[in-house]
Amino acid sequence: QVQLVESGGGLVQAGGSLRLSCAASGSIFSISAMGWYRQAPGKQRELVAAITNGAKTLYTDSVKGRFTISRDNAKNTVSLQMNSLKPEDTAVYYCNKFGVFDLYPWGQGTQVTVSS
Repeated sequence: QVQLVESGGGLVQAGGSLRLSCAASGSIFSISAMGWYRQAPGKQRELVAAITNGAKTLYTDSVKGRFTISRDNAKNTVSLQMNSLKPEDTAVYYCNKFGVFDLYPWGQGTQVTVSS
C-alpha cells in the first residue's frame, strides 16, 4: 500500500514562493501519473498540476506560469514549485495519482497560507 506524505507548506506573503514535496512509499509510484491537488475551506478538492511518468505536465489555468510540477522517480517524490503566490492559492495541498479512479489513500496534506 502506497503512503503519501506531503510537506513544505507554510505561511507566506503574496508574491512569495514555496516548494512542496510529496514522498511516496512503494515502487509502483514510478509508473503512475501524479498530481497535486488543493482544497480551500468550503470548496471541493481541485487538481492544480499533474505530471505523467514521461514528465509531460499540465496545469490548471489559474497557476499556469507560476507553478512548476516535477518528479524524481528514483526518490519516489513529486514536487511543486510555487512562485508569485496569491491569497487565492491558500489551501491544503495534497498529492495523489492523476487520471485514474483507483487513487492512493490521501495523505494529510500540507497547509499553504498566503497573506495579502
